[in-house]
Amino acid sequence: MISKFAIAATAAAMIAGPALALDVTGDAAAGEKVFNKVCQTCHVVKNDAGEVVAGRNAKVGPNLFQMPGRHAAAIDGFRYSKLMKEAGEKGLVWTEEELVKYVPNPTDFLRNYTEDPKGRGLMTNQRVKEQEIRDVFAYIASFGIHE
Repeated sequence: MISKFAIAATAAAMIAGPALALDVTGDAAAGEKVFNKVCQTCHVVKNDAGEVVAGRNAKVGPNLFQMPGRHAAAIDGFRYSKLMKEAGEKGLVWTEEELVKYVPNPTDFLRNYTEDPKGRGLMTNQRVKEQEIRDVFAYIASFGIHE
């Protein structure tokens, strides 16, 4: 049986359109468990109506609603690091592959992306496996993608 999360993630991936094809390969149901254990400490998924659809309304990290397909540092009013802003300006878009590279060591990823060896990111290193990151991406994509 296919879960409602898998269906939603597949639909979200299909509506990405020709400008940005988003691969969503993870298991959203498994991603929900990882999100609740690791990510919700700092992040929330709050829809456009202001309803918290995942997490506990944390505000340390940015809202992840429609994060898949969105440029880095794109939420108005959120305090991003200088390095994250620079990555967004250089064109970093949150795809599954970019998230897989980012999460294990955010500062190193951003330094490499921006070619700024001294910059610092604000997110701490996460001890999660690659498949768990893919699963979390699928879970977040199940709430919608950025168009």
